[in-house]
Amino acid sequence: MTTRNRLFSTSFALSICFSTALLVACSGKSDASVAAQSPPPAAQAPAGAASSSSSGAPPVSVTTAKAVQRDLGVTIKATGTVTPLSSVDVKPQTTSVVTNVNFKEGQFVKTGDLLFTLDSRTDEANLAKAKAQIAKDEAGLADAKRQLVRNQELVVKAFISQGAVDTSQSNVDGLVATVASDKAAVDAASTALSYNKITAAQAGRVGVINVFPGSAVQANQTTMVTITQLDPIAVAFNLPQGNLNAALEALKGAGTLATAQLPDNGGVFKGALRFIDNVVDPSSGTVKMKAVFPNKDSKLWPGGYADVTLTSRTIKDAIIVPQAAVIQNARGTIVYVVKDGKAVLRPVKVLFSQGEEAAVSGVQVDEVVVVDGRQNLRPNSPVVERAKSTGK
Repeated sequence: MTTRNRLFSTSFALSICFSTALLVACSGKSDASVAAQSPPPAAQAPAGAASSSSSGAPPVSVTTAKAVQRDLGVTIKATGTVTPLSSVDVKPQTTSVVTNVNFKEGQFVKTGDLLFTLDSRTDEANLAKAKAQIAKDEAGLADAKRQLVRNQELVVKAFISQGAVDTSQSNVDGLVATVASDKAAVDAASTALSYNKITAAQAGRVGVINVFPGSAVQANQTTMVTITQLDPIAVAFNLPQGNLNAALEALKGAGTLATAQLPDNGGVFKGALRFIDNVVDPSSGTVKMKAVFPNKDSKLWPGGYADVTLTSRTIKDAIIVPQAAVIQNARGTIVYVVKDGKAVLRPVKVLFSQGEEAAVSGVQVDEVVVVDGRQNLRPNSPVVERAKSTGK
Protein backbone atom coordinates (compact mmCIF):
# COMPACT_ATOMS: atom_id res chain seq x y z
CA MET A 1 0.00 0.00 0.00
CA THR A 2 1.31 3.38 -0.90
CA THR A 3 1.77 6.18 1.53
CA ARG A 4 -1.12 8.16 -0.07
CA ASN A 5 -3.58 5.30 0.44
CA ARG A 6 -2.61 4.81 4.06
CA LEU A 7 -3.22 8.51 4.80
CA PHE A 8 -6.73 8.36 3.20
CA SER A 9 -7.73 5.29 5.24
CA THR A 10 -6.61 6.86 8.49
CA SER A 11 -8.55 10.10 7.77
CA PHE A 12 -11.74 8.15 6.90
CA ALA A 13 -11.59 6.17 10.15
CA LEU A 14 -11.18 9.29 12.25
CA SER A 15 -14.27 10.88 10.59
CA ILE A 16 -16.41 7.86 11.43
CA CYS A 17 -15.30 7.89 15.07
CA PHE A 18 -16.03 11.64 15.42
CA SER A 19 -19.55 11.26 13.96
CA THR A 20 -20.37 8.37 16.24
CA ALA A 21 -19.22 10.29 19.32
CA LEU A 22 -21.35 13.33 18.30
CA LEU A 23 -24.50 11.20 17.91
CA VAL A 24 -24.00 9.58 21.29
CA ALA A 25 -23.53 12.97 22.96
CA CYS A 26 -26.72 14.39 21.37
CA SER A 27 -28.76 11.35 22.30
CA GLY A 28 -27.69 11.58 25.90
CA LYS A 29 -28.63 15.29 26.10
CA SER A 30 -32.09 14.65 24.64
CA ASP A 31 -32.85 11.84 27.10
CA ALA A 32 -31.78 14.02 30.01
CA SER A 33 -34.01 16.91 28.85
CA VAL A 34 -37.04 14.63 28.52
CA ALA A 35 -36.35 13.11 31.89
CA ALA A 36 -36.15 16.59 33.47
CA GLN A 37 -39.52 17.70 31.96
CA SER A 38 -41.49 14.54 32.87
CA PRO A 39 -42.73 14.14 36.45
CA PRO A 40 -41.68 11.10 38.35
CA PRO A 41 -44.15 8.22 38.36
CA ALA A 42 -45.07 8.90 41.97
CA ALA A 43 -46.17 12.53 41.16
CA GLN A 44 -48.74 11.55 38.50
CA ALA A 45 -52.50 11.72 39.55
CA PRO A 46 -54.19 8.35 39.97
CA ALA A 47 -57.09 7.33 37.78
CA GLY A 48 -60.56 8.52 38.97
CA ALA A 49 -59.26 11.55 40.87
CA ALA A 50 -61.48 13.95 38.85
CA SER A 51 -64.71 12.23 39.84
CA SER A 52 -63.54 12.13 43.45
CA SER A 53 -63.03 15.93 43.55
CA SER A 54 -66.49 16.56 41.96
CA SER A 55 -68.28 14.52 44.58
CA GLY A 56 -66.51 16.47 47.27
CA ALA A 57 -67.66 19.91 45.97
CA PRO A 58 -68.86 22.36 48.66
CA PRO A 59 -72.66 22.69 49.07
CA VAL A 60 -74.47 25.52 47.25
CA SER A 61 -76.08 28.16 49.46
CA VAL A 62 -79.79 28.58 48.60
CA THR A 63 -83.08 29.84 49.96
CA THR A 64 -86.16 27.66 49.73
CA ALA A 65 -89.94 27.74 50.02
CA LYS A 66 -92.60 25.09 50.57
CA ALA A 67 -95.17 24.26 47.92
CA VAL A 68 -98.64 25.02 49.27
CA GLN A 69 -102.10 23.97 48.15
CA ARG A 70 -104.99 26.44 47.96
CA ASP A 71 -107.46 27.99 45.54
CA LEU A 72 -105.91 30.45 43.10
CA GLY A 73 -107.98 33.10 41.35
CA VAL A 74 -107.23 33.69 37.66
CA THR A 75 -107.24 37.45 37.28
CA ILE A 76 -107.44 39.99 34.46
CA LYS A 77 -106.04 43.47 35.01
CA ALA A 78 -106.92 46.78 33.39
CA THR A 79 -106.83 50.51 34.07
CA GLY A 80 -110.26 52.09 34.46
CA THR A 81 -111.99 55.40 35.11
CA VAL A 82 -114.27 56.03 38.06
CA THR A 83 -117.78 56.67 36.72
CA PRO A 84 -120.97 57.47 38.67
CA LEU A 85 -123.90 55.14 38.15
CA SER A 86 -126.08 58.21 37.62
CA SER A 87 -125.57 61.94 37.28
CA VAL A 88 -128.61 64.21 37.00
CA ASP A 89 -128.72 67.77 35.67
CA VAL A 90 -131.35 69.68 37.64
CA LYS A 91 -133.42 71.90 35.33
CA PRO A 92 -136.62 73.84 36.05
CA GLN A 93 -139.92 72.69 34.59
CA THR A 94 -141.29 76.22 34.46
CA THR A 95 -139.96 79.59 33.39
CA SER A 96 -139.57 81.75 36.44
CA VAL A 97 -137.13 83.57 38.73
CA VAL A 98 -135.10 81.96 41.54
CA THR A 99 -136.09 83.28 44.96
CA ASN A 100 -134.05 81.01 47.21
CA VAL A 101 -131.23 78.44 47.12
CA ASN A 102 -131.64 75.95 49.96
CA PHE A 103 -128.29 74.11 49.94
CA LYS A 104 -124.55 74.67 49.60
CA GLU A 105 -122.16 73.65 46.87
CA GLY A 106 -120.62 70.22 47.47
CA GLN A 107 -123.33 69.21 49.92
CA PHE A 108 -124.71 65.67 50.07
CA VAL A 109 -128.49 65.61 49.62
CA LYS A 110 -131.17 62.96 49.95
CA THR A 111 -134.04 62.18 47.63
CA GLY A 112 -136.77 64.80 48.11
CA ASP A 113 -134.58 67.47 49.75
CA LEU A 114 -135.60 71.01 48.74
CA LEU A 115 -132.98 72.59 46.46
CA PHE A 116 -134.46 75.75 44.88
CA THR A 117 -137.54 77.91 45.37
CA LEU A 118 -138.91 79.88 42.40
CA ASP A 119 -141.31 82.85 42.22
CA SER A 120 -144.70 81.14 42.46
CA ARG A 121 -147.12 84.10 42.60
CA THR A 122 -148.52 83.58 39.11
CA ASP A 123 -149.10 79.87 39.66
CA GLU A 124 -150.70 80.53 43.05
CA ALA A 125 -153.14 82.92 41.39
CA ASN A 126 -153.95 80.39 38.69
CA LEU A 127 -154.64 77.75 41.33
CA ALA A 128 -156.90 80.10 43.25
CA LYS A 129 -158.79 80.90 40.05
CA ALA A 130 -159.25 77.20 39.27
CA LYS A 131 -160.52 76.53 42.79
CA ALA A 132 -163.01 79.43 42.53
CA GLN A 133 -164.29 78.11 39.24
CA ILE A 134 -164.86 74.66 40.65
CA ALA A 135 -166.70 76.13 43.62
CA LYS A 136 -168.98 78.06 41.26
CA ASP A 137 -169.71 75.04 39.08
CA GLU A 138 -170.29 72.78 42.10
CA ALA A 139 -172.89 75.29 43.36
CA GLY A 140 -174.60 75.26 39.96
CA LEU A 141 -174.57 71.48 39.95
CA ALA A 142 -176.19 71.35 43.37
CA ASP A 143 -178.99 73.68 42.20
CA ALA A 144 -179.49 71.64 39.02
CA LYS A 145 -179.82 68.47 41.07
CA ARG A 146 -182.47 70.06 43.31
CA GLN A 147 -184.38 71.28 40.26
CA LEU A 148 -184.25 67.78 38.79
CA VAL A 149 -185.77 66.32 41.97
CA ARG A 150 -188.64 68.85 41.96
CA ASN A 151 -189.40 68.20 38.31
CA GLN A 152 -189.46 64.48 38.93
CA GLU A 153 -192.06 65.00 41.66
CA LEU A 154 -194.15 67.30 39.45
CA VAL A 155 -194.18 64.95 36.51
CA VAL A 156 -195.70 62.27 38.71
CA LYS A 157 -198.59 64.66 39.50
CA ALA A 158 -198.82 65.56 35.81
CA PHE A 159 -198.04 69.22 36.46
CA ILE A 160 -195.14 69.23 33.91
CA SER A 161 -194.21 67.18 30.90
CA GLN A 162 -191.56 64.51 30.73
CA GLY A 163 -189.58 66.79 28.43
CA ALA A 164 -189.00 69.23 31.27
CA VAL A 165 -187.60 66.42 33.42
CA ASP A 166 -185.27 65.35 30.62
CA THR A 167 -184.01 68.91 30.25
CA SER A 168 -183.25 69.07 33.97
CA GLN A 169 -181.39 65.78 33.76
CA SER A 170 -179.33 67.10 30.86
CA ASN A 171 -178.39 70.21 32.86
CA VAL A 172 -177.23 68.03 35.75
CA ASP A 173 -175.12 65.81 33.49
CA GLY A 174 -173.51 68.86 31.87
CA LEU A 175 -172.62 70.42 35.19
CA VAL A 176 -171.18 67.12 36.45
CA ALA A 177 -168.81 67.12 33.46
CA THR A 178 -167.97 70.78 34.07
CA VAL A 179 -167.07 70.11 37.69
CA ALA A 180 -164.85 67.19 36.61
CA SER A 181 -163.08 69.53 34.20
CA ASP A 182 -162.65 72.08 36.95
CA LYS A 183 -161.08 69.45 39.17
CA ALA A 184 -158.59 68.62 36.42
CA ALA A 185 -157.79 72.32 36.09
CA VAL A 186 -157.16 72.51 39.82
CA ASP A 187 -154.82 69.51 39.59
CA ALA A 188 -152.97 71.14 36.68
CA ALA A 189 -152.62 74.41 38.56
CA SER A 190 -151.41 72.53 41.65
CA THR A 191 -148.82 70.68 39.56
CA ALA A 192 -147.61 73.93 37.98
CA LEU A 193 -147.34 75.45 41.43
CA SER A 194 -145.27 72.48 42.66
CA TYR A 195 -142.70 73.16 39.93
CA ASN A 196 -141.68 76.25 41.88
CA LYS A 197 -140.19 74.04 44.57
CA ILE A 198 -137.36 72.02 43.01
CA THR A 199 -136.34 68.94 45.00
CA ALA A 200 -133.59 66.34 44.62
CA ALA A 201 -134.64 63.50 42.36
CA GLN A 202 -131.91 61.24 43.79
CA ALA A 203 -129.45 61.09 46.63
CA GLY A 204 -125.92 62.23 45.89
CA ARG A 205 -123.45 65.07 46.00
CA VAL A 206 -124.30 68.39 44.38
CA GLY A 207 -121.77 70.20 42.26
CA VAL A 208 -121.38 73.84 41.28
CA ILE A 209 -124.48 76.03 41.69
CA ASN A 210 -125.13 77.84 38.42
CA VAL A 211 -128.02 80.13 39.50
CA PHE A 212 -128.67 82.35 42.47
CA PRO A 213 -131.62 84.32 43.91
CA GLY A 214 -132.82 86.72 41.22
CA SER A 215 -131.61 84.56 38.32
CA ALA A 216 -134.16 83.97 35.57
CA VAL A 217 -134.43 80.36 34.44
CA GLN A 218 -135.97 78.83 31.33
CA ALA A 219 -138.13 75.73 31.50
CA ASN A 220 -136.17 72.54 30.66
CA GLN A 221 -133.14 74.56 29.49
CA THR A 222 -131.23 76.12 32.37
CA THR A 223 -128.96 73.67 34.22
CA MET A 224 -129.17 74.83 37.81
CA VAL A 225 -126.94 72.17 39.44
CA THR A 226 -125.81 68.57 38.92
CA ILE A 227 -126.37 65.76 41.42
CA THR A 228 -123.93 62.85 41.19
CA GLN A 229 -124.45 59.51 42.90
CA LEU A 230 -121.29 58.44 44.72
CA ASP A 231 -122.38 55.35 46.65
CA PRO A 232 -122.30 52.86 45.10
CA ILE A 233 -120.07 53.88 42.22
CA ALA A 234 -118.69 52.21 39.12
CA VAL A 235 -115.28 51.86 37.49
CA ALA A 236 -115.43 51.62 33.70
CA PHE A 237 -112.61 49.85 31.87
CA ASN A 238 -111.84 48.15 28.55
CA LEU A 239 -110.63 44.59 28.04
CA PRO A 240 -109.21 43.04 24.85
CA GLN A 241 -111.54 40.84 22.85
CA GLY A 242 -109.43 37.83 23.84
CA ASN A 243 -110.65 38.20 27.44
CA LEU A 244 -114.32 38.51 26.48
CA ASN A 245 -115.26 34.86 26.98
CA ALA A 246 -113.58 34.74 30.40
CA ALA A 247 -115.39 37.92 31.43
CA LEU A 248 -118.75 36.59 30.22
CA GLU A 249 -118.25 33.41 32.21
CA ALA A 250 -117.33 35.49 35.23
CA LEU A 251 -120.45 37.64 34.82
CA LYS A 252 -122.67 34.55 34.95
CA GLY A 253 -121.38 33.65 38.41
CA ALA A 254 -122.91 35.32 41.43
CA GLY A 255 -120.66 37.74 43.26
CA THR A 256 -117.90 37.89 40.63
CA LEU A 257 -115.01 39.44 42.51
CA ALA A 258 -113.41 42.65 41.26
CA THR A 259 -111.00 44.93 43.05
CA ALA A 260 -110.08 48.54 42.37
CA GLN A 261 -106.83 50.06 43.60
CA LEU A 262 -106.18 53.78 43.60
CA PRO A 263 -102.71 55.09 42.70
CA ASP A 264 -100.28 56.17 45.39
CA ASN A 265 -101.71 53.68 47.90
CA GLY A 266 -105.06 55.44 47.90
CA GLY A 267 -106.88 52.29 48.95
CA VAL A 268 -108.19 48.97 47.66
CA PHE A 269 -111.92 48.40 47.15
CA LYS A 270 -113.86 45.18 46.60
CA GLY A 271 -116.83 44.98 44.27
CA ALA A 272 -118.26 42.92 41.43
CA LEU A 273 -118.49 42.96 37.64
CA ARG A 274 -121.93 44.24 36.63
CA PHE A 275 -121.87 45.22 32.95
CA ILE A 276 -120.32 44.08 29.65
CA ASP A 277 -121.10 46.07 26.52
CA ASN A 278 -122.87 44.37 23.62
CA VAL A 279 -120.32 45.32 20.96
CA VAL A 280 -116.56 45.14 20.38
CA ASP A 281 -115.01 48.48 19.46
CA PRO A 282 -113.62 47.84 15.95
CA SER A 283 -111.02 50.60 16.24
CA SER A 284 -109.38 49.22 19.39
CA GLY A 285 -110.58 45.60 19.55
CA THR A 286 -111.74 46.08 23.14
CA VAL A 287 -115.02 45.72 25.03
CA LYS A 288 -116.36 48.22 27.58
CA MET A 289 -117.12 46.87 31.04
CA LYS A 290 -118.14 48.20 34.44
CA ALA A 291 -117.57 46.96 37.96
CA VAL A 292 -119.56 48.39 40.87
CA PHE A 293 -118.05 49.16 44.29
CA PRO A 294 -119.41 50.38 47.64
CA ASN A 295 -118.13 53.89 48.26
CA LYS A 296 -119.29 54.86 51.72
CA ASP A 297 -116.23 57.02 52.42
CA SER A 298 -116.32 58.62 48.93
CA LYS A 299 -112.70 57.73 48.19
CA LEU A 300 -113.57 56.67 44.65
CA TRP A 301 -114.11 60.01 42.94
CA PRO A 302 -115.70 60.44 39.49
CA GLY A 303 -113.14 60.99 36.75
CA GLY A 304 -110.26 59.46 38.69
CA TYR A 305 -108.17 56.48 37.59
CA ALA A 306 -108.07 53.08 39.26
CA ASP A 307 -106.39 49.76 38.52
CA VAL A 308 -109.05 47.08 38.18
CA THR A 309 -108.41 43.38 38.84
CA LEU A 310 -111.13 41.00 37.75
CA THR A 311 -111.23 37.39 38.97
CA SER A 312 -112.46 35.47 35.91
CA ARG A 313 -112.22 31.98 37.42
CA THR A 314 -110.67 30.03 40.28
CA ILE A 315 -108.27 27.08 40.09
CA LYS A 316 -109.35 24.77 42.91
CA ASP A 317 -106.70 23.14 45.14
CA ALA A 318 -103.80 24.43 43.07
CA ILE A 319 -100.19 23.59 44.01
CA ILE A 320 -98.49 26.97 44.31
CA VAL A 321 -94.77 27.74 44.32
CA PRO A 322 -92.91 31.06 44.05
CA GLN A 323 -92.58 32.27 40.47
CA ALA A 324 -88.85 32.73 41.12
CA ALA A 325 -88.45 28.97 41.64
CA VAL A 326 -89.51 28.13 38.07
CA ILE A 327 -86.70 27.74 35.52
CA GLN A 328 -87.09 27.78 31.74
CA ASN A 329 -84.22 26.07 29.92
CA ALA A 330 -83.50 23.72 27.04
CA ARG A 331 -84.90 20.81 29.04
CA GLY A 332 -88.25 22.61 29.42
CA THR A 333 -89.80 23.99 32.59
CA ILE A 334 -88.20 22.70 35.79
CA VAL A 335 -87.75 23.38 39.47
CA TYR A 336 -85.18 22.10 41.93
CA VAL A 337 -86.63 20.18 44.87
CA VAL A 338 -84.49 19.69 47.98
CA LYS A 339 -84.36 16.05 49.12
CA ASP A 340 -81.85 14.65 51.62
CA GLY A 341 -79.70 17.75 51.32
CA LYS A 342 -79.45 17.58 47.52
CA ALA A 343 -81.09 19.50 44.68
CA VAL A 344 -83.24 17.16 42.62
CA LEU A 345 -84.32 18.35 39.17
CA ARG A 346 -88.09 18.11 38.73
CA PRO A 347 -89.93 18.77 35.42
CA VAL A 348 -93.14 20.77 35.98
CA LYS A 349 -95.99 22.29 34.00
CA VAL A 350 -97.07 25.85 34.75
CA LEU A 351 -100.87 25.98 34.85
CA PHE A 352 -101.12 29.71 35.58
CA SER A 353 -98.84 32.41 36.91
CA GLN A 354 -99.45 35.89 38.22
CA GLY A 355 -97.38 38.23 40.30
CA GLU A 356 -94.94 36.25 42.45
CA GLU A 357 -96.93 32.99 42.37
CA ALA A 358 -97.26 30.11 39.91
CA ALA A 359 -99.68 27.19 39.94
CA VAL A 360 -97.80 24.09 38.75
CA SER A 361 -98.20 20.35 38.35
CA GLY A 362 -95.36 17.94 39.09
CA VAL A 363 -94.70 19.07 42.66
CA GLN A 364 -96.32 17.69 45.79
CA VAL A 365 -97.70 19.67 48.72
CA ASP A 366 -95.04 20.64 51.31
CA GLU A 367 -92.14 19.75 49.02
CA VAL A 368 -89.31 22.26 49.36
CA VAL A 369 -88.27 24.09 46.19
CA VAL A 370 -85.19 26.24 45.64
CA VAL A 371 -85.92 29.94 45.13
CA ASP A 372 -82.60 31.84 45.30
CA GLY A 373 -79.32 30.28 44.20
CA ARG A 374 -80.89 27.94 41.64
CA GLN A 375 -78.60 29.30 38.91
CA ASN A 376 -75.64 27.65 40.65
CA LEU A 377 -77.22 24.21 40.89
CA ARG A 378 -76.72 21.02 38.95
CA PRO A 379 -78.76 17.85 39.41
CA ASN A 380 -77.92 16.21 42.76
CA SER A 381 -75.80 19.16 43.90
CA PRO A 382 -75.48 19.34 47.70
CA VAL A 383 -77.24 22.38 49.11
CA VAL A 384 -77.33 24.29 52.38
CA GLU A 385 -80.16 26.69 53.20
CA ARG A 386 -79.18 30.18 54.21
CA ALA A 387 -81.31 32.37 56.43
CA LYS A 388 -84.02 34.35 54.65
CA SER A 389 -83.68 38.12 54.60
CA THR A 390 -86.08 39.88 56.95
CA GLY A 391 -86.08 42.98 54.78
CA LYS A 392 -85.00 45.24 57.67
